[in-house]
Amino acid sequence: VDGGEAAVVDPLRAFTDRYLDDAAELDAELTYAFDTHIHADHISGVRNLDAEGVEGVIPAAAVDRGVTYADELTTAEDGDTFSVGDATVETVATPGHTTGMTSYLLDESLLATGDGLFVESVARPDLEEGDEGAPDAARMLYESLQERVLSLPEETLVGGAHFSDAAETAEDGTYTAPIGELKADMDALTMEEEEFVELILSDMPPRPANYEEIIATNLGQNAVDDEEAFTLELGPNNCAASQESLAGD
Repeated sequence: VDGGEAAVVDPLRAFTDRYLDDAAELDAELTYAFDTHIHADHISGVRNLDAEGVEGVIPAAAVDRGVTYADELTTAEDGDTFSVGDATVETVATPGHTTGMTSYLLDESLLATGDGLFVESVARPDLEEGDEGAPDAARMLYESLQERVLSLPEETLVGGAHFSDAAETAEDGTYTAPIGELKADMDALTMEEEEFVELILSDMPPRPANYEEIIATNLGQNAVDDEEAFTLELGPNNCAASQESLAGD
């Protein structure tokens, strides 16, 4: 929220009204709804918010997966910027979790990484191309982390879309951490590429329940009502690569 305007990243369809109400309570207009990628664990609310007058934004890099509604929303290319009040949101391509995975850098101070990097783990690489494509996706993730994320100033905060029971909150109660702290606490972020790939592929939890149907819904290839969406989303999201925390390893 800044200057009477607000944005939301990776909104859930089930909470569409809540996002609008929360912005109103803060005396702000919800102007943007950003998706970081085609989600496999929940039904995106970007299209619903767009229908309510909020500008829905999806990564341009995700469109080739078969998005059916791309012409109805704004597509964000790497390096594009958006103004929210006096704040600037910059699009940062960070493929790996998916080929279209995109982060959003807020005023060069906080990177919303979606499912690419969490405060206690990194992304799993097998939800788009399965086991066969996971090694290449893990290498893509490594390059994104090293070249696009960890190259930012060490005081830049990282905020992922999920957290596990093993995650610890920052002093302000948020699940965020500075890049410098993550590099110090998570050995995976300082490994050589092949060691990183081996680690990431070694301990992945079960894939999210119903993930293929959720992906199809988020591509616009499948339509579900609210009750069906609720059922699809039941169970853990399991979008991280590890079953246990990688922080403090």
